[in-house]
Amino acid sequence: MASEFGDVLRRLRVQAELTQEELAERSGVSVRTIRGLETGRRSNPRMTTVRELAKGLPLRPREREELLGAAVHRNPDGDEQDESDEPGSEEPGAAPPASGHPTPAAHDVAADGTEQLAKAVAARWQREEEQRQIQDPFPLPVRWRAAPEDLTDHWVNILRLPAGAEAEPLDLDGQLDDIAELYRRIPSGRLVVLGRSGSGKTILALRFVLDRLTSRTPAEPVPVIFSIGAWNPTAITLRDWLSSQLTRDHPGYAAQGPGGATLASALVESGRVLPVLDGFDEMADGLRRPALEALNATTLPLLLTSRPAEYAAAVAETDVLTSAAALELTDLTLKDLADYLPRTTRKAGRANPTANAWESVLTTLREQPRDQPASPLASVLANPLMVALARTIYSDTPDHDPDSLLDTERFGSKEELEDHLLDNFVPTVYRRQLPQSPGARPRPTFAPERARHWLGYLADHLNRLETPDLAWWRLGSGPRPSTRTLVTAVITGLAIGLVDFAIVTSVGASFPFPVVDGTIVGLLAGLMFGLVHWLTFTVKDIPLTPSVVLLRIRGRTGSIQWRTGPRLALGMLGGLAFGFGYGFLVGMVNNRAVREAGLSTVLHLGLNNGIVFGLVFSGGAGLTFCLIGLLESPLDIRSVVHPRSLLNTNRGTVITQLLVWAPTFGAVVGLGAGAVVDLLQGSLGRLIWSPTAGLLLGIISGIGGAIGYALTMTAWGQWLVLSRIWLPLTGRLPWAVVAFLDDAYQRGVLRQVGAVYQFRHARLQHRLARAHQPLPAPGRPARRR
Repeated sequence: MASEFGDVLRRLRVQAELTQEELAERSGVSVRTIRGLETGRRSNPRMTTVRELAKGLPLRPREREELLGAAVHRNPDGDEQDESDEPGSEEPGAAPPASGHPTPAAHDVAADGTEQLAKAVAARWQREEEQRQIQDPFPLPVRWRAAPEDLTDHWVNILRLPAGAEAEPLDLDGQLDDIAELYRRIPSGRLVVLGRSGSGKTILALRFVLDRLTSRTPAEPVPVIFSIGAWNPTAITLRDWLSSQLTRDHPGYAAQGPGGATLASALVESGRVLPVLDGFDEMADGLRRPALEALNATTLPLLLTSRPAEYAAAVAETDVLTSAAALELTDLTLKDLADYLPRTTRKAGRANPTANAWESVLTTLREQPRDQPASPLASVLANPLMVALARTIYSDTPDHDPDSLLDTERFGSKEELEDHLLDNFVPTVYRRQLPQSPGARPRPTFAPERARHWLGYLADHLNRLETPDLAWWRLGSGPRPSTRTLVTAVITGLAIGLVDFAIVTSVGASFPFPVVDGTIVGLLAGLMFGLVHWLTFTVKDIPLTPSVVLLRIRGRTGSIQWRTGPRLALGMLGGLAFGFGYGFLVGMVNNRAVREAGLSTVLHLGLNNGIVFGLVFSGGAGLTFCLIGLLESPLDIRSVVHPRSLLNTNRGTVITQLLVWAPTFGAVVGLGAGAVVDLLQGSLGRLIWSPTAGLLLGIISGIGGAIGYALTMTAWGQWLVLSRIWLPLTGRLPWAVVAFLDDAYQRGVLRQVGAVYQFRHARLQHRLARAHQPLPAPGRPARRR
C-alpha cells in the first residue's frame, strides 16, 4: 500500500509527464528507490532524497511545499539510515539494506540539534546586527538587479524544468527586505550575490539569515553563515569543511550524532544546514577555481557572495555555479544619502538643533551636472561601506566637519578619499570613551597610534595566513616555525626547571644539588617537550585547535569516540624518551661514583638509571593520557560560543587536565619507581632507592609533566606561551591581548563570527596590513616604506 508521500510523488511525476526512469535521470535518485517510494515499500525517505526529487520535478513553490510536507508528515526528523536512499547510491539488483530504520532517540538528537542550532544562529546574528548599528537609525538601502547573463546558469536549470521546456527568467530586482522571499522563488535553491567591495553583501547575507529563520518551517534547513575565504578546497571537501566550521563555532555539535558521526556532520549530510558562503572573493587566487568546481560537484542549496571580478575570473576558468541565479548589488543614490546622513548627526551642542552638518556636502552633490562624470566624492559616497566610515568619522564626532571632504586639492581622486576614510577610522574610534557598566572593572585604554600598530600586525598576520578569520589559537603562528618551537621549548624548560629547583630546595637539599638537578631537568624537559611539539605539530604544519570537550567525573551525558591505542602509544613513547634521558644524566652527574670510578662505571650507572626512569615515566604518561580520554565529555549543544567564552572554556579544560595529570602521573612515577627497582635488582646490579626519593620524584614529575603537557600540547598553552608572552615581549601585541581584541570589537573595528573575530571589512584589513611597520624606539623616527 502506497504511503502519503508515495501518492504525492506519483501524482506530481505523472503531472510532469515523466517516467520513473526520466525522473531518476533528472534527480540522480535510482529507479528502484523511486519505485519503492511510490509503491510504499520505502516509506521513510531521507530529506536529502526528497530534495533531490523536488529538484528533478518541475514544481511550483506550492507543489514543492506539498512534497516536502508529505515527507515531513511521514518522517518529521527527515533522517534515514538506509543508505540506499542516498541519491544514486543504489545499483539495480542490489540487495536490500540489512539495517532497519534509526531509533526514535537518533531522530530526537538530530531534530533537537537542528532546532537548537536555529536558536543559536538567530541569537548570534541579532546581537551582531545591534553591535554593528545596522538599525541605527535605519539600515542603509541595499538594492539589486539581475547579474549579467554570462554569470548566470541557464534558466531551465535554475527552474528545474524538464528537457525541451522553455524558461522565462524570474524578475530578480529587489531590496534588502525581499531577499528571503526572492530565495524561496528559486526552485534550485542556489543564489549568487555579486557586488563591489563595500556594497553590502555581508549585510545582505546577515539579513537573509535572520529573515529566513523568522519564516522557517521545521522541514527547512537552518541558514548558517560560513566565511568561505577560510576554505582550502584542495585540502578538505566542502561537507567536511562545513562540519568542522560548525563544530568550531558550536563545540557541542562535536558530540556523537545519528550513525556514529558527529552531530555537526549528521546535520550537514542530511541537508539540515543551508550554507551561506560569504566572501568568495577573499579566497586565495589559486583556490577560487577548485572551489567553484567543488561547489558544482554538489547539489547543495546555498547562497554565495562575491565581488563580480573575482567570480567572473573563476567562471572564465571553469563554469558558472550550476543551477544558480545571480544578482548584482547597485550603488546608493543621492536620495539615499539625503535621507540617511542628516539623521546620523548629533543634535546636542549645536547652536541650531535643526542644522544639518551634511548640508553643504549634499548641496554640492545635488548641483553637480548630470551630463558629467560623477565627482570623486559622489563615487565614494555611493558605496555603503564608505558611507558608514564617513558617518563614524564625521557624524559621530562633533569636532570633525564633513565639509573637509569637499577639498578637491586635498582629495583629487576617488582613491585618495577612500584612503582618507580608511586611515582615519581607527584613530577616530580609539579617541572615544566607551561606556562603562556600573560596578564593572575600568576598561583598559589603548593609545590610537599603538592600537593602529597592533591592528596592523593582526591584519598582516591574516594576510599571510590567507584567511579572514582572526582565531585566538592561531595568533602565535605568525613567527617562523623554528622560532615558535624554540620559544616553546625554552619557556617550557624554564618553567619545569624552576619547579624542580623549588621542590628540591624545599626538602632541604644542599647546594649545589638543587641548581644542578633543576638545570638538568629544565634542559631535558625543554628539549623533549620541544621535540615532541615539533614532530607532532610543526613538521606537519598542523595548528593546535581548541578542545571541544570538557573533563567531567560526574554528570556526564555521553562521550565522544576516542582510541586508547594512539593515546597510550604517544604517552608511553614520550615518557620513555624523557625518562631514559633524565635518568641517564642524573645517574652520571649526581652519583659519588662519578668522581671515584672510571668511564665504564659512570656509563653503567647512567644506563641503569635511564632504564628505571624510562620504564616508570613510560607507564605513567601512557596511563595518564588514557585517563584523560575516559573523562572527556562533549559540550552542551545549547552552549553559545564567542571568542572569549571559547578561550575561557579551554582554559578550564586545561586546568582540569592538569589536576588529573599531576596526581595520576606523580603517583604512578613515585610508586612505580620503587617497584621497578625491586624488579630489576640483580639484573642491573645493586640499585639504591628510598621511599623519600620516590615521593620527591613523584611530586616533581607530576607537576612538571602537567606543565609540559599544557604548554606544548594544548591550544590554550600555546596561546599562553606565544600570544601572552612572546608576542607582547617583542612588541607585536599588547600584554592585555584579550582585552584589546574585545575593545576593538566594541569599537567596531572587529566583528565576531562565531568563535573567531574578523576585521569590519576586508578593505580595512588590507589597508592596515599595508600601512603596518614596527613602532620606532623612543626618540627615533619611523622608517618610511
